[in-house]
Order: sequence, then C-alpha cells, then structure tokens
Amino acid sequence: MIALRSFVAALALRDALVAVSGCGGLITLKWPNDVLINGRKIAGILLEYISEAGVKCLLTGFGVNLVSAPTISGDSPKLSQPMSLAGATGVRIESLDFLPELAAAYSHREWEFVEKGFEPIRIAWLRHAARLGESVAVCTAKTTLHGVFRTLDGEGRAIIETSEKSHAIAAAEIVF
Repeated sequence: MIALRSFVAALALRDALVAVSGCGGLITLKWPNDVLINGRKIAGILLEYISEAGVKCLLTGFGVNLVSAPTISGDSPKLSQPMSLAGATGVRIESLDFLPELAAAYSHREWEFVEKGFEPIRIAWLRHAARLGESVAVCTAKTTLHGVFRTLDGEGRAIIETSEKSHAIAAAEIVF
C-alpha cells in the first residue's frame, strides 16, 4: 500500500500543475514517480517510510521546477534536460502560492485512494502515462530490458512486453 502512494502523489501533483497552468495536454506521468512537461522532467516524488518507537509515518517529498530548472552539463540531449513550469508555459508561480493547490489536489486524491482503492488511481494515472504503448528501456540494478510499456498492474508494477514475454517490473528506471 505504501508504494501505491507514489501514484497518488504523482496524480495530485499533475492535478495541481494543470490547475495553475491550464496546460493539461502537456503534462504526463513517467513511471514510477516523475512528472513531465513537453516530455521533459518538471518534477519528481520521493517517499520515505519511517517506523520508530511504535510511530509509523510516510513522508512524501515533491521536487517541482516551478520557476527555473537545473541545467545538466555535458552532451545530454535536449529532451533529458529538466524544464520548469514557467519555461514551458510562461506561467510563473512561487512555491508558497503553489502549495495550497498541491495540498488540495493531494487531499482529493488521497481521499479517492482510501475510499475507493487503487483502481481509480491506476486508471487515472494511465490516462496521463508517458510512453504508454511505446518502446522503452527499463534499467534495473542487474539488467536493461527493451520492450513496450503496456500498462500498470494492480500493484503499481509496470508491465513491459518484450518479444519473449511480459514482465511485471516493481522497481526500475524507464528510459526513453
């Protein structure tokens, strides 16, 4: 259940970005926890589960390029360069002004997840998935596999179809 919160957070972040920019068609979700605008990374999400002295909590961190984005040096292709909301859309919003939009969107998506389960989140996430039905490379700690990103299963795993079989990937980096 904890890992599925990554999809809740990604949808909420996308919802908030669309709300402030009006640019829904430009904003997609990269499995498992990145948000793209025009195919370039605008945000990432990190989850950290803590259990100490009987207290359990999940910390959700959002890194969002609202006004500017870092530049990756070297021979990196343009599409791998991060992008900011302001750079992609001309919409300039400061983090303290964006936070209420994100909080409201997260509250709604978290309610949906708690009340209705993962399936509505999965369906909504897939509507905005980057490279769904397209060829991708999936890099794990041990190997790289090439195939077509077919869907997201009920446990949040990416289903990648190769010429040999379908693979359910729980943790990896998808590269395109």
